Amino acid sequence: MNSKEKEISYQATNSYSTLNSLGEKTKNVWFVCHGIDYLSRYFIRYFTDLNPGENYIIAPQAPSKYYQNGEFKHVGASWLTKENTAREKENVLRYLDSVFEAENIPEHLNLFVLGYSQGVSIALRWVASRKISCKKLIICSGSVPHELTIEDFDFLRNTTQVHSMVGNQDQWLTEERMKLEKEKSIQIFGEHIIFNMFEGKHELKKELLQELV
Repeated sequence: MNSKEKEISYQATNSYSTLNSLGEKTKNVWFVCHGIDYLSRYFIRYFTDLNPGENYIIAPQAPSKYYQNGEFKHVGASWLTKENTAREKENVLRYLDSVFEAENIPEHLNLFVLGYSQGVSIALRWVASRKISCKKLIICSGSVPHELTIEDFDFLRNTTQVHSMVGNQDQWLTEERMKLEKEKSIQIFGEHIIFNMFEGKHELKKELLQELV
């Protein structure tokens, strides 16, 4: 058998979700990347308790969709897998660029970039590679990609608050893994990173989002 794997480029269309309206009273724009198994229209519901007049939420949609649990009922999505990761990463980052460009966010507003679970790897890679200036960078129950270094985030050093939030009973993180992730985060973002270990599992706490505004 003489099989070959080839590549082509083509134009694709993907959706994303927004919550509230971008207007004169808007103070904060949230660019939020969901975790594995989510769809953006469901993930965005975590942000419904934020003041709707002051907060505008943009939730990109991971492109790879599938049926969950081997049943043809509920649909989930994933940003990346171990298959052809480098190429897929560039596709995802270009998609985020398109969403960001389409929204045309005024520069005077506070930009909050948040990643949850698998979305952390996407949010951090996008901020680092595109040099996205943001008021707050929020890491929720996820890991900093291994290839990112302190130099990738030097441009945020004096302008951005970095928050890390994780549940003390997170089923995906052992005590040793939590320790290593904390050490890596301090190494990359410095001693000023704000850690918040909450009572809970692998989840996004709506009440903690309130404390960020």
